Amino acid sequence: MNHKHFALKVLLMTNGLVLLSAAMRGPIYALFVQKIGGDILDTGIAAGVFTATAGIVVYFFGKLSDRVRENELVVALGYAIMGIGFLLYTHIETMFGLLLVQVIIGLGEAVYSPSFDALYSKHLDPRHSGSQWGAWESMNYFALSLGALLGSATAAFLGFNTLFIIMSAFCFVSAAYIYFLPRKAL
Repeated sequence: MNHKHFALKVLLMTNGLVLLSAAMRGPIYALFVQKIGGDILDTGIAAGVFTATAGIVVYFFGKLSDRVRENELVVALGYAIMGIGFLLYTHIETMFGLLLVQVIIGLGEAVYSPSFDALYSKHLDPRHSGSQWGAWESMNYFALSLGALLGSATAAFLGFNTLFIIMSAFCFVSAAYIYFLPRKAL
């Protein structure tokens, strides 16, 4: 298997697990916010805190990704930060706690995204870049679809804490895989 093909497969697999984990909270998120005493407005505020954090920080990590030689380590760091954030969901009891965790998860997203995009782009075959980006888009939609199903089923049958632990584990597995992969692989 050629190096670029292998690198794209690794990036698709690891990012797929992270996207799957994030999608697992989607269908049950409002119920979780309600469980800790929040309402529908609080759900929107929490989502806004996540996206605002990611939106602010991603620009700076985008600039950093242009100067870092080993972007794969930045991707692994971002995945690990998200894993920590998902694990912290198991300890949330207040809206303030939720908002702090949303900041952590937004930070993780912002840390990994530009470096992931740089790595993925670096390994594209110019003759097949459309289909290779199409593979990422397809993986993204399937991760969202499967995540919604798995997340709601896990929460329904095993509870929120089990769901959050699984989400966290997916992020940590992805981070560890990239971290321990030989540097020349990506």
